[in-house]
Amino acid sequence: MHIAMWSGPRNLSTAMMYSFGARADFDVVDEPFYGAYLALTGSDHPMRVETMASMECDPARVAQSMALRHDRHVYSKQMTHHMVPGIDRSWFPAARHVFLIRHPARVVASYAAKREKPVLEDLGFVQQAEIFEEVCALGQSPVVMDTHDIRRDSEKTLQQLCDALGLAWDSAMLRWPAGGHSADGVWAEHWYGAVHRSTCFSGAEGDLPLLEPDMIKIAEAGLPSYEALYALKI
Repeated sequence: MHIAMWSGPRNLSTAMMYSFGARADFDVVDEPFYGAYLALTGSDHPMRVETMASMECDPARVAQSMALRHDRHVYSKQMTHHMVPGIDRSWFPAARHVFLIRHPARVVASYAAKREKPVLEDLGFVQQAEIFEEVCALGQSPVVMDTHDIRRDSEKTLQQLCDALGLAWDSAMLRWPAGGHSADGVWAEHWYGAVHRSTCFSGAEGDLPLLEPDMIKIAEAGLPSYEALYALKI
């Protein structure tokens, strides 16, 4: 089974990759289309040069790798905003798709602390809802899960996810070694500091963060897409 986990940035996606990476029956892949996205868009991301030098940047070749069959289960951490025009989606039917959502205010606050002046397109809310509809049009019933539920009760929520995917529950998903994973992309140096210090999912989140006026506008623009998927979460 290939599980494609779709989220925007700052959505607990790396911790989820570590969770699946802790299972003995899974290999994990970290943002396989990142290099292709940077090559196609010219976006000035932190560690852009290092990222592109470290991975395949031809979107067709990356898409081919996503469609390959494997002897073991594969979990690919996919960023919704990476799926820009020019990136082949013909591999979608070969994967099981899961959508990891987080309240836009939390995403905006976390992202802005790592990269100045984000715009709506950087955060993937609208793209996530569009990809969800595309997967549904293929006849699949994708799974939606909210990071708030994972933080509040990791074991219950991950068990529900495994049930929905037809996977046996493995308690190894609740813990991982500190210091990162061998599958981390080179960009981990900039983005993954907190999760590298972790060994499990953090506890329940508190109140929504207060945002600056320009960040409030971005969060509000992402809210309809988030709420549409929230209504379908496990």
